[in-house]
Amino acid sequence: MGKYVFKRLLLSLLTLWIMFTITFFLMHLVPGNPFIGEKKMTAEMLANLNAKYGLDKPLGVQYVNYAKNVLRGDFGQSIQLIGQDVKDIIAQKFPYSLRLGVFASALAIISGTVLGVLSALKKNTAVDRLIMVVVTIGIAVPSFVVATLSMIIFGVQLRILPTISDLSTISSYILPGFALSFFPLSFITRLMRSSMLDVINQDYIRTARAKGLSDKVVIFKHALRNGILPVVTYAGPMVASVLTGSFVIESIFSIPGLGSTFVTSITGRDYTTVMGVTIFFGTILILMNFIVDVVYRFIDPRIDIIN
Repeated sequence: MGKYVFKRLLLSLLTLWIMFTITFFLMHLVPGNPFIGEKKMTAEMLANLNAKYGLDKPLGVQYVNYAKNVLRGDFGQSIQLIGQDVKDIIAQKFPYSLRLGVFASALAIISGTVLGVLSALKKNTAVDRLIMVVVTIGIAVPSFVVATLSMIIFGVQLRILPTISDLSTISSYILPGFALSFFPLSFITRLMRSSMLDVINQDYIRTARAKGLSDKVVIFKHALRNGILPVVTYAGPMVASVLTGSFVIESIFSIPGLGSTFVTSITGRDYTTVMGVTIFFGTILILMNFIVDVVYRFIDPRIDIIN
């Protein structure tokens, strides 16, 4: 087990380094300059700003210097938000994204699992068909469309939920959380239904029923444990993507999270903020995949951990 964890850890670190390198060079290949929009910018002022942020050095030197700073936990200062460190911006903004992401992830995993099991147990009934129609819509319709429609219906017409959210109340989580979780919830439902249909037709399930075990024991102790494996595999990157992919939702609902800051930094060519947030989000994604690899082994001991 220790060898398996060590290999996965090395692979995760390698992936993080590759992501860091590709992002750094691609970002500097984009035409333009982060100071180009400044008013009355003379050549001397532009040169001073480039020198301040180390942009006057060769690209290879910039890469090495920035990598050394990152290893010391220094992401540098934001170019757009003058005087603010990138790590302070992350610390200030990410809690909003985290709270929304955790709520949306929990909603997607719990609801998707329950609906998937229910759909499998009620196969070819009205309940099954209704669930499949809803989740098909959830997979096909983009999250920003879901967010906009939910705002119009529940926020503008019915006026029962807030359309601008600072995540200070339970009700402020509902609309953005639903919009962010609708796609993963729908995907998990279909994944869980397919997996459960396969599991409940296995020989060991028929044997358990033949022994006189109750349906509750057969479903929750035997079928669900194996049927949920594909969901566990998907849950890791899904949680990371929900935590890091709420850019549009945060903008629609005016949530002061890290997603909206990331979008602004990209359009403004704020190199330090883009790199800092990318490394931060990438670390979360890679960490969640690493955790899933380890947890997967504990759920199903039959998995060969050597390969």
